[in-house]
Amino acid sequence: MDASEMGRPPLGEREQAVLALERRGFPGPGAKERAIREELGLAPVRYYQLLNALLDDTRALAHDPVTVNRLRRIRDARRAER
Repeated sequence: MDASEMGRPPLGEREQAVLALERRGFPGPGAKERAIREELGLAPVRYYQLLNALLDDTRALAHDPVTVNRLRRIRDARRAER
């Protein structure tokens, strides 16, 4: 069942941009935060709030399963350490 069948719109441009940014590698400290501010116009804290919500969104999983599953594994490992 896709997003349209569930009555939910597909991922918006901002959500897709968050996932696209997360797929990229960054050369050094601060580069990712700078890209978040410059490319998305978001504060890093807000970016990570959106990203965390996307990890639980089935539409994000359908859009980019590799990235979402990788990030879910990282998040779960960090939670298990606590």
